[in-house]
Amino acid sequence: MTTTASRPAPPPEAVTTAPAIHPNRVVAVLAIGGIVVAMTQTLVVPIVASLPTIFDAPASRTSWIITVTLLIGAICTPVSGRLGDLYGKKRMILVSLVPLALGSAICAVATTVPVMVTGRGLQGLATGFIPLGISMLHDLLPKERTAGAISLMSSSLGIGGALGLPFAAAVAEFASWRILFWLITVCAVVIGVVIWRAIPGPTTDRATDRATDRATDRATDRAAAGPRARTRFDHVGVLGLAAGLVALLLAVSQGAEWGWASPLVLGLFGGSVVVLLAWGWWELRTPAALVDLRTTARPAVLLTNLASILIGFAMYAQSLILPQLMQAPAATGFGLGQSMLQMGLWMAPSGIAMTLMSPVGARITGARGPKTTLVLGGLVMALGYGLSTLFMDTLVGLAVTAFVASAGVGFAYGALPAIILGSVPASEKAAANGFNALMRSIGTSASAAVIGVVLARMSTTFGEHTLPTESGFRVALLLGCGMAVVASAIAATIPVKGLREVAGGH
Repeated sequence: MTTTASRPAPPPEAVTTAPAIHPNRVVAVLAIGGIVVAMTQTLVVPIVASLPTIFDAPASRTSWIITVTLLIGAICTPVSGRLGDLYGKKRMILVSLVPLALGSAICAVATTVPVMVTGRGLQGLATGFIPLGISMLHDLLPKERTAGAISLMSSSLGIGGALGLPFAAAVAEFASWRILFWLITVCAVVIGVVIWRAIPGPTTDRATDRATDRATDRATDRAAAGPRARTRFDHVGVLGLAAGLVALLLAVSQGAEWGWASPLVLGLFGGSVVVLLAWGWWELRTPAALVDLRTTARPAVLLTNLASILIGFAMYAQSLILPQLMQAPAATGFGLGQSMLQMGLWMAPSGIAMTLMSPVGARITGARGPKTTLVLGGLVMALGYGLSTLFMDTLVGLAVTAFVASAGVGFAYGALPAIILGSVPASEKAAANGFNALMRSIGTSASAAVIGVVLARMSTTFGEHTLPTESGFRVALLLGCGMAVVASAIAATIPVKGLREVAGGH
């Protein structure tokens, strides 16, 4: 470890007098911003069935209103992380809020599918807000506050999705769905103003010795990378990653509709492999790589990213299975016959669970390390899934098991960025954290495809509708349980030797 005496002189910005930082204010505004961004993912769920009528278009076209946000978000998350490392996290957070506000306003007035898809795509550009916020909290907060704040910020992705569902259902049922998008527009503008005024800029991040240490480390890391890596942006890498991810995620998300064995889907899968391999070759040879693959190949980072895919799969599976089970007609013998609003209210405690477990997970991380928290999170998620197969016939039982599984998500989502931030150089933190968020996005996309196939194959005709069978729901829940167990097993192999002190942030 480099001693203070041997370090180069800190850059001028490290010793600039900084205004007082208010940790509670910083955590609150970034966490609320993360929740608002995450809510855009479930905002249209209550009106999915009505979209063809609203826009007078077939369901195959209106499905892009959901898909485009996931695609754009997956591509932009690692890109925004890299831009945050190069040009400042606060600046990129503010930039990400612009398309969120603009896209939400466009959706609020949209009358055609292309216009609505455009607005939803702009909303997807804001997805990088959460990993950027995590990296900013790591930079700004005092040692004793870092772990808890990162845990809450990371969990905001799940919290926003869980709370957004009942909120959107209530508004859509009792008022116009367009109000939802106007509210997001207003929230984006207000959050942007508060961040601009209340959070220190890149030259006044800290006024403590930790500020000098971290700024010096960043300068050292970037000096080692060379001047070209400090100033250039990898445009070729962005295009390659975008092409590979679009092909992969399109195949995964549309495979059931287009046919898994169709030439188009097989071509997309094959094309994604070729493009991503070529992208990896380029990233290993360019001095200004979008993603430092050598860093991501480190055992701690690689295993954490693998676990992230499975955690993302297990987290999203619950939000796909339980709502359908609750809304299935009671006449089926296993359905619980709830309306969209009633289902949303029964699922709302799962978002509360993530909020409550964030500080608990932070304390475990501080005492035992983030690896222990991640292993525990996977096991708690598996427990929730396992219990849900025993209490499928009661609303209270499903709500309790969803609460347990979501508590595990809160543990896991708080631990993942903690491990990443403790395993990479200072100059790569936002980019590495963004790449980890991408891995979770791939997990959720795969979950939607796999769970959809399971429920579609194990279905029966009920009246005029085709519904999943009770066995189909049970198999899907056990699949989520298995993914959580495997994620926990992978997490148990993550090496902790050489891991930087995450609870304190350095």
